[in-house]
Amino acid sequence: MSREILEAMHALAREKGIEPEKLMIALEDALLSAYKKQPGSAKYARVEMDRETADFRVIELIIPERLEAHLIVETIDEETTVDPETGEMREPEEPEIDPKKFAEYRDQIDERDVTPDDFGRIAAQTAKQVILQRIREAERDMMYEEYRDRVGELITGIVQQSDSRYTLVQLRERVEALLPKSEQVEGERYDHSQRIKAVIKEVSPSTKGPAIIVSRRDPELIKKLFELEVPEIADGLVEIANVAREPGYRSKIAVISHTDGVDPVGACVGPRGSRVRMVVSELRGEKIDIIPFNEEPARFVAKALSPARVREVLVDDEAKQATVIVPDDQLSLAIGREGQNARLAARLTGWRVDIRSETEFAAEEAEHGYEEEEVQGRCAAVLSNGRRCPNAALPGSRYCGIEGHQALAAIATDNVADLASEGGGEPAVETTERALAEVEAQPADPEAPPAEILTQETPPARAEEQAT
Repeated sequence: MSREILEAMHALAREKGIEPEKLMIALEDALLSAYKKQPGSAKYARVEMDRETADFRVIELIIPERLEAHLIVETIDEETTVDPETGEMREPEEPEIDPKKFAEYRDQIDERDVTPDDFGRIAAQTAKQVILQRIREAERDMMYEEYRDRVGELITGIVQQSDSRYTLVQLRERVEALLPKSEQVEGERYDHSQRIKAVIKEVSPSTKGPAIIVSRRDPELIKKLFELEVPEIADGLVEIANVAREPGYRSKIAVISHTDGVDPVGACVGPRGSRVRMVVSELRGEKIDIIPFNEEPARFVAKALSPARVREVLVDDEAKQATVIVPDDQLSLAIGREGQNARLAARLTGWRVDIRSETEFAAEEAEHGYEEEEVQGRCAAVLSNGRRCPNAALPGSRYCGIEGHQALAAIATDNVADLASEGGGEPAVETTERALAEVEAQPADPEAPPAEILTQETPPARAEEQAT
């Protein structure tokens, strides 16, 4: 074999990024396959090729009958299968001994050179086909190894074609991914040559190359887009704790800061909303609410119901259920269109959310009464309406941070109404009303509402939405 072929093999290896030794082994296998097609070829043989000169030899393996019988029995034992119809053991008709076994018994096997003078056109064509097949297999293996550990990663691709079943997205030259209908956002169009972002959902090997499935619906897409736009998230200063999403309509994300002085909501919103606007643009106008994460369930649930104002939140830790009381004019806004806002808040917090208007809750309380369970870690103050304060107690204290509730530590009762008679100076009713006002402000502080981004809406449209 000429040296030109050897040089061509090395050039091909460099071009395809394949190890040269793999191609050499593939070439030896191709030549052996071509040799076995020749009349009178040896039953057992191997091909050796000189890596420097490209000269090759066909070596016949002369195996003793006893050793051949032993190797055939071993092969039958390994390849014996169960017939699915009869349930009987089925042996291969013509067991082929693995060439690796010959190396184990090399000292018992004689060899001789049986290199033909010329393989001819058929042998060359056979070798060519086997080599091309090995090159394709090597490329598929390399592609699979490259993408199999990239599940969940954000990728950018160009739409090649789209039909009713899936959209074909080109990631790079000769690498394509599938965007199935089930992973597409309802209402989105994917035109030819359009550039889109998606996350890798699944990578699996196949005979035609790795099957790469990407998604535009996965909540991980929002995390990756914010990580791309917000340096604080990329650096680990701010973390997206959870995402609740209804693709194409609205999403809520809970963010938490791991560094003092860094506002997680402000970092995600960006100057004049520039950062979140880029994410909304990539999501084709999907609305995004950015909620500050809070370990206190009542506060977290109240914030998660943004943009609605919340009057009070009563939580049941055992059932992990939160009863939310909102002003009458905020009930429809808290529930959202077809329950969307309440549904997203429940997914974001992990709590069951039951939303009641003040009028409805007051009527139920008057009819059935209200029994509150003793919850460890809650403020022990009892308000004038007989209900327990819903706030969490401060560390090392039985009461929350409200000044009037902290004052209860100096008297022998937990009733806020008893403060005036014990301490004097202010009427009990006035003190109670002030404490109630502070408690009502705690779950949803109107001074610091969670960021809400409503894209492509004018102020009148927003006012109309809140009114409905």
